[in-house]
Amino acid sequence: MSRSKSLQYYILARLLLAPLMIWTIITIVFLLLRATPGDPADAILGARAPESAKQALREDLGLNAPLIVQYFRYLLQILNFDLGTSLSSRGLSVWDVIQQHFPATVELAFFGISVAIVVGVGIGIISASRPNTVFDVGGRLFGIITYSLPLFWVGMIVQLIFAVQLKWFPLGTRFPVGMASPAKITGLYTLDSLLTFNFGQFFTAIYYLILPCVTLGILLSGIFERIVRVNLKQTLRSEYVEAARARGIPENKILLNHALKNALIPVITVMGLTFAALLGGAVLTEVTFSWPGLGNRLYEAISLRDYPTVQGIMVFFGVIVVFASILIDIINALIDPRIRY
Repeated sequence: MSRSKSLQYYILARLLLAPLMIWTIITIVFLLLRATPGDPADAILGARAPESAKQALREDLGLNAPLIVQYFRYLLQILNFDLGTSLSSRGLSVWDVIQQHFPATVELAFFGISVAIVVGVGIGIISASRPNTVFDVGGRLFGIITYSLPLFWVGMIVQLIFAVQLKWFPLGTRFPVGMASPAKITGLYTLDSLLTFNFGQFFTAIYYLILPCVTLGILLSGIFERIVRVNLKQTLRSEYVEAARARGIPENKILLNHALKNALIPVITVMGLTFAALLGGAVLTEVTFSWPGLGNRLYEAISLRDYPTVQGIMVFFGVIVVFASILIDIINALIDPRIRY
């Protein structure tokens, strides 16, 4: 079987498995929410609300129905692309909540992963190209430390120093209070300000992104540093690199034109999955920095036992991660002709 046919069958198989993976995510989220202690009626109305009001709310939400009935009702909603109505944002559908908060998450994830790639790949290249030197040891220490530090702790320390003490950066918002935000086109403040040629708003949006994005990016960069360093070291010891050295090709050209290209293939996989995970799980970062993204909104919905919002956001995140993993596999196969399926 030719490689193109093999790749086509692989892509088709992955696409056919995608609905099964999404259904599994839906089922797990549904069951876990019902298994956790607490009553949504108490969370919404308060523990002192009349029992009649609580009972009416449970009836309205369908929580009095048997679990299997609730489950199939929800599956039918999903098939109709209906994620329900948010309980904690009265009058708003879950789709409205996602549209309001997801752009902030995308912006945070994009700039955070950009910082991580630049810092991590750069340090990984320096470390791998100078083995058994202070640069190599420093790179290893950097990777271990940044990978092991807890984000919530670093985030609080960074905010305490640079926002509270030094007052260099703002906290808890995407844009200054009282200042008109960029005209909404995509919901991404940096992109919208560029599209309207308002460079003052663009630099303001970047200024508010610096603290959470740099913190997130540096802590993530350890992953990329370790992968690049290990793969680049192995590649630099490979036979085709030794052959290039024997032909008198300069070391810098060997590093950039031969070794680095192959060493970055695993980085593409990790980069894509990390970006998808950030889109679907930047809860800790957003809560730590009070960033008004979808992860922070998910945390609030969990606290309020807002079933429709939690389920809807988790399904949305699940779809992103599933299709991102498929896309990454396809990109890897196209980049590296050695890959067979």
